[in-house]
Amino acid sequence: MGSHRRLAPSGFDRGATTVAGLLSAAAALLGAAVPASAAPLDDTRAEVDRLHEEAERATEAYNEAEERTDVLRERVDAAQERLARQQKHINSMRDALGSLAGAQYRSGGIDPSLALLLSADPDEYLDRAAALDRIGAHQAGELHRLQNAMRRNAQDRAEAGRDLDRLDKSRAAVAVHKKTVERKLAAARELLNSLPDDDRDALGRASRSDRSGLPGLSGADAPSGRAAAALAAARSAVGRPYVWGANGPSGFDCSGLTQWSYAQAGVGLPRTSQAQAGAGQRVSLDQARPGDLVAYRGDASHIGMYAGNGQVIHAPYPGAAVRYDPVGMMPVSAVTRP
Repeated sequence: MGSHRRLAPSGFDRGATTVAGLLSAAAALLGAAVPASAAPLDDTRAEVDRLHEEAERATEAYNEAEERTDVLRERVDAAQERLARQQKHINSMRDALGSLAGAQYRSGGIDPSLALLLSADPDEYLDRAAALDRIGAHQAGELHRLQNAMRRNAQDRAEAGRDLDRLDKSRAAVAVHKKTVERKLAAARELLNSLPDDDRDALGRASRSDRSGLPGLSGADAPSGRAAAALAAARSAVGRPYVWGANGPSGFDCSGLTQWSYAQAGVGLPRTSQAQAGAGQRVSLDQARPGDLVAYRGDASHIGMYAGNGQVIHAPYPGAAVRYDPVGMMPVSAVTRP
């Protein structure tokens, strides 16, 4: 084969090279400008995501405090009812003892030996005195035992009241935090509203995209009877609003939706997303079936229900309705089959 010599570019080629260089330079300049315009959008999305995470953690903490408060209130109510019954019993015993004391006073106001001498029927007197002693000792013992029980229950009630007070304060603190997050969300909404429509729409699409790189799931396995009923309930809730601390039926937070959906199937779930993530059999994501619960983030502060075909139904955040989203919309921490 003959050797090939590299020819110098013609004037046209040189012109083309020059134009290509100019185009490349212009493209580079335009390319450099794109991140500058995209950066605010990315920053806004990151800020909104951060605020949504904070809000959701606050909501789940609030739900936990509410659940614990309800348990304590039931305990305190039961203690108060028990104490009221015991007090009624004690009052009746006091009345009986008062009557007995009156009878003893009336008959025993004189020396017992003199009363015996003056008695028309000494045997009857002795029998009655012995019976009175036995009754008095028995009722006094009963009163003593009930008083001890009342003191113990009063201590329990006081402790439950202190616990309830601590939980109310904790819940109030969570509510304050929620208000802080709501102010941040209001600021984020204001920022979103200031964006051009195209940027706002792009941000909405990005919030619903699959960011984790997880493969789509087929969801070919049919759910069980309970799971199918729960999934049907969750599907019926699509379009209803996200509401702080709500578990249906008109509005939901994330764990409220899953709890309500399974309640329609006759299955009781805990109130919080963290507790729900541990309420059942753990399965891998690639084995997820419709009706399984999918918990998100390392702290399981968000949860949804797998709907099949790589989708979950969930209550996303304030200002959004219950909807379908990709299962990989954020990092998955656990998949649970109730």
